[in-house]
Amino acid sequence: MNYIELIGYIPAIIFPTATIVQLFFLLKSKSSQGVSPATWGSFAIGNLSLYIYTEKYDAFQSIFGQLLTSFIQFYIVFLVYKYQRKAQKVTAYTEK
Repeated sequence: MNYIELIGYIPAIIFPTATIVQLFFLLKSKSSQGVSPATWGSFAIGNLSLYIYTEKYDAFQSIFGQLLTSFIQFYIVFLVYKYQRKAQKVTAYTEK
């Protein structure tokens, strides 16, 4: 393994870890306040596009650093919209 491949492990560890931290926060708080779906959606599209562009479909670094991270980021976007809808329903119910 050369140093370029070794450096590839850095984002393969950091990107999913940072994304999972946000995911755990959402799941624990059940609130999407302060979480931007546009930002996380952009990250997800960017990571998925980069995975396709690099053409390293079987490389551990690409699978974890880009593909898996992208799927988690799409799930974050889903949760943000889910929690926003829930908050709107609660607000509408309490205003009546």
